[in-house]
Amino acid sequence: MLRMIKAVVREDGRVRLLEDVELPRNGRVLVTILDDSLSDEKAISVENALSEDWNRDEEDAAWKHLQPGR
Repeated sequence: MLRMIKAVVREDGRVRLLEDVELPRNGRVLVTILDDSLSDEKAISVENALSEDWNRDEEDAAWKHLQPGR
């Protein structure tokens, strides 16, 4: 399952998630860096377009070997 979490980059360059998230050990995450010139509306459309590619059984099967216990 793909889940997107909003985050911000702090002044020191560290990423801060805008909500609490529990992640499994050795899990996978994808980080998308958004261009500041993108409006929120455009950014959401980009996220939606990417999620269509990621939310496929073939993608899950291709990455399954990296997900112990699944």
